[in-house]
Amino acid sequence: MVRYSMEPDAAVPHSKSRGSHLRVHFKHCREIAHHIQGMEASKAKKFLEDVMAFKSIVPFTKYTGGIGRKAMAKQHKSPGDKGRWPVKATVVVKDLLSNAVANAESKGLEVDKLYIKHAQCNRAPPGRRRTYRAHGRIGKYASQPAHIELILSQKSEAVEKADDEDGEGARGKKITKKAAAMKRFVKVGGGSA
Repeated sequence: MVRYSMEPDAAVPHSKSRGSHLRVHFKHCREIAHHIQGMEASKAKKFLEDVMAFKSIVPFTKYTGGIGRKAMAKQHKSPGDKGRWPVKATVVVKDLLSNAVANAESKGLEVDKLYIKHAQCNRAPPGRRRTYRAHGRIGKYASQPAHIELILSQKSEAVEKADDEDGEGARGKKITKKAAAMKRFVKVGGGSA
């Protein structure tokens, strides 16, 4: 059994999927995982399909060096409207998402209620190659693969708020600081009022 960076509560129904040493750019995978976290599984799948068809864009929020500005990135909250369409990484993440949904089906979860509770991407050891430079020198030529993990969870039913008889909350009626100070003030002295 492999370790995940986050273990969900055993009482909450969930499903997992992960891939190790995947030959896709780590930075691309990180941006995709960051964007789809919290989405419903069906919406995330539609988003990934749209990215592959160049109808939607992956906003780049952390690794923004050299990323060009795109008008399509204004749809998302990306700093400086930066985004790309990383197709190869999108295909890999979509496959992992499909695998997690299939795992959920085999566990008997309701697919319509699934959402991405956890999506994380870590750097894998670089694939080292060499390139031959001028004057007999040799330079490194490394790939930056990734480990990706997804955890899908089922949305819980919303609990209705209990009705209060007197309209006060659980802590009682709210009063201002000034009113609280006035309550603390005690009149001292004799005489009848």
